[in-house]
Amino acid sequence: MRLACVEVAGAREGAAGSGGWCKIEGMVLDSRYGKEESSGAMTRRVFIALSACALGAIGIFRFRKAGAAHAVAAGPPEIVTIVEFSKDGKRIGPVQVPKVVKSDAEWREQLDRTTFDVTRHADTEIAFSGQYDDFRENGLFRCACCKTALFSSETKFDSGTGWPSFWAPIAKENVVETEDRSFGISRTAVACRRCDAHLGHVFDDGPEPTGLRYCMNSAALAFEKFA
Repeated sequence: MRLACVEVAGAREGAAGSGGWCKIEGMVLDSRYGKEESSGAMTRRVFIALSACALGAIGIFRFRKAGAAHAVAAGPPEIVTIVEFSKDGKRIGPVQVPKVVKSDAEWREQLDRTTFDVTRHADTEIAFSGQYDDFRENGLFRCACCKTALFSSETKFDSGTGWPSFWAPIAKENVVETEDRSFGISRTAVACRRCDAHLGHVFDDGPEPTGLRYCMNSAALAFEKFA
């Protein structure tokens, strides 16, 4: 029996104590009785019809709830504080800016495949494959998605891991660190403050003066040579 229309209703007019009902292929099946059922007994057809009605109602509720959540998320972007830097690496100072929020479709149009997978879906590039692992030019490493300044070549070091490593971000305000329990282990993930781009992870096995190793993905960075 094909479900042509689903409708859930309360008690009918003039039928006190009546139950719910569904329309299926033009027929109205009442939960109390049916043409094919004996007195007080629910036939298999009615049971299936009522189950379909219930599932349909749940689906509609979830769809509307998801739509409401999306509408809230589509409101004015959050305002965050980051520190700006000049092209020669000089600290300009803190500024308040709106977060950069885009759909996956918009990010895909802007980014190449690897950068999209890494920054928007927390993928990890293969070790020793990134362009900034064995890289020694002087300049700033900005976010590949929104160009926020993240690291300076002055804190970059050779960790031997196959990923560009830094012992500190250029400004703590420009990154966000959160706990990451993927793969059954606890790590600290690092993201861009302004656009939430996943950058990599930070570990406590780095050199002095911080003892930290910010292990980043080259695909998440955009290098800008000092002016």
